[in-house]
Amino acid sequence: MTPTLRELTPEQALRHLELLFTRRPDGLLQGEHASLVPGPGSEISETRPYVIGDDVRRMDWNATARTTVPHVRRTLADRELTTWIVLDASASMDFGTARMEKRDLAVGAAAAVAFLTERAGNRLGAQITGPYGIQRIPPRTGRRHLLAILQAALDRPRVAPGVPEHTLAEALHALRALPSGGLVAVVSDFLETGWEQPLRTVSHRHQVLAVETVDPRELELPAVGLLTVVDPETGRRREVPTHARRLRERYAEAALEQRALIRQSIRRAGAAHLRLRTDRDWVRDIVRYVAAQRRRTGGGAA
Repeated sequence: MTPTLRELTPEQALRHLELLFTRRPDGLLQGEHASLVPGPGSEISETRPYVIGDDVRRMDWNATARTTVPHVRRTLADRELTTWIVLDASASMDFGTARMEKRDLAVGAAAAVAFLTERAGNRLGAQITGPYGIQRIPPRTGRRHLLAILQAALDRPRVAPGVPEHTLAEALHALRALPSGGLVAVVSDFLETGWEQPLRTVSHRHQVLAVETVDPRELELPAVGLLTVVDPETGRRREVPTHARRLRERYAEAALEQRALIRQSIRRAGAAHLRLRTDRDWVRDIVRYVAAQRRRTGGGAA
């Protein structure tokens, strides 16, 4: 059985994540950011000479006629990419009842984005929320920098109940002034409020992938008698009589409504949406997502 990140030292966890995504499972993870979001990028940047294999639908006939050499339109997705990972480190992420906690799943998702967008010239930066402010890691190139970001994600402190947190909305607000045309991956459970409008603002200027982390106990309660639950954000405790079937049904219904609202809000913001669960093989789910995006954009399946 594959160990979880919690069962490994930070150094082992980094090596484990690197192996997962440099092996490129199933031949699908090819380091193309267009595979992570729906569409290869359509904003016109410039033209360049045609090379064998280019999509003829992108031929720039004006440039071709002017230069007598075939040219194609180059889009922003063809250029060096700047990727930002916005990682939610709020108290609600320190929860998990299955294979791992949501914080571990979030690091895995961040690693997937980092390694899949790694390519010569591409830059990677991060915004990590937490109790001591938002940790901003400026974008740079290189494998060493990529691993430093994942190390910071692994080392982020847990939030004590009642300690004020810097929110996901604040981390997204900080990206408003960035040059347009990058990729922003937001990894969160999206349980806090106030992120909808900032996400929409970021989506107007960048391609955005929202990775939602979910634990099964957030979707349904087990029948285990009197259960003590603690709000990780406030530390408030409450006794819940889980033996009551109607209570469990109402809980499941409310959870489904909440997740549906999160999904709708992400889509209304114009972001792509990937849901990962702590009780599933998250690497396989990412592979399937990338394969689906490649098929959608005409890249086919490996």
